[in-house]
Amino acid sequence: MQPPTSEQTATLLVSCPDRKGLVAALGQLLYGHGVNILDADQHTDLSLGQFFQRIRIDLRELHTDRVGLQSAIAEVAARFSMRHQLCYGSHKRVAILVSKFDHCLHDLLWRSRAGELECDLTMVISNHPDLEAIVRAHDLPYHFCPVDKQNKRAQEERILALLDAQHIDLVVLARYMQVLSPEFCERYRERVINIHHSFLPAFVGGKPYHQAAERGVKIIGATAHYATSDLDQGPIIEQDVARVSHRDTIDDMIRKGRDLERLVLARAVRLHLQDRVLVHGNKTVVFG
Repeated sequence: MQPPTSEQTATLLVSCPDRKGLVAALGQLLYGHGVNILDADQHTDLSLGQFFQRIRIDLRELHTDRVGLQSAIAEVAARFSMRHQLCYGSHKRVAILVSKFDHCLHDLLWRSRAGELECDLTMVISNHPDLEAIVRAHDLPYHFCPVDKQNKRAQEERILALLDAQHIDLVVLARYMQVLSPEFCERYRERVINIHHSFLPAFVGGKPYHQAAERGVKIIGATAHYATSDLDQGPIIEQDVARVSHRDTIDDMIRKGRDLERLVLARAVRLHLQDRVLVHGNKTVVFG
């Protein structure tokens, strides 16, 4: 048998209080609907008493239809007080928000063109006009939405309208230097990924490299997290670090940090697109 295409697969993500019979119940359900399990990964957090599982399935021999499968999963979920999400294999629609810094934008555009990111990159929105030529060169729409104190709410509504019109599944903040409203974060809950240029929870807010230099740190980092109404406090998806020394200037730290920002953001976006991230409270379980 040929391997399934992405459109012929789905990923089931579940989390619930841990108890006996969870794996068996899900396995029997999927078997009863003619679904083949391609791979499965699970984790039990003993300190929280919580169970997490990711199951990727082949739908080609599904006995019923997707509605019937989803209904059956919902019934089992109700029995086990289970939070669940069934994600189909079709590509997610992605929008990028950016300000003036272009390094993360360049990286995402290149990875999208090279086929490294399994998504439909739909548009770029910015509060500055500077990067329009770069985006147009990739044959993508560029929406200039300038923001000031007087029009911030109106421009956010405009951005939301653009996202809704294109049925966007994921918003990537590629160094978008604006704070999103609580309403925006809730509307796209767990669907907005931000890159912060420090190893959170250290050095939140503005100028983290300057803060790091003042403290004389030996390691700097970058953090990709889901955006929430609490600035730089959302569930962390991916992080990485680089060593620095007393010889490094702030400019050296910024240069080293930007390499980290590109890599960490791309990894986080890829993990989300592959449905490998489960959020529990303000933490994540990331299946590799």
